Amino acid sequence: MKWLYLCGIVGGTVCSDLLQSHGMRTADGRRWKLPLSIFFMAVSFFSFTQLLRIAPLSFAVPASAASIAIDTCLARVILKEKIELRRWAGAILVAGGVILLAQ
Repeated sequence: MKWLYLCGIVGGTVCSDLLQSHGMRTADGRRWKLPLSIFFMAVSFFSFTQLLRIAPLSFAVPASAASIAIDTCLARVILKEKIELRRWAGAILVAGGVILLAQ
């Protein structure tokens, strides 16, 4: 069950971040993308509160950092952002930390 909540946190955060970023870049995106991003923020928040009921904080916070690595990859693929080597290295280190934590 904790992995389901963690997916809700990471998925909600990533969707919210992408919608906010893209919505702020386009005039028509503000109409529906920003309110939808608030919905995904709420999904992330309530998933986090439920995760804290069944898992320690020392697991919940570092594991939710997986959204950083996913955000970086999707910013490159979906938003077509240029990602510098230093940011790729940081995202890989975060992903490695999450993998270590999961075991």
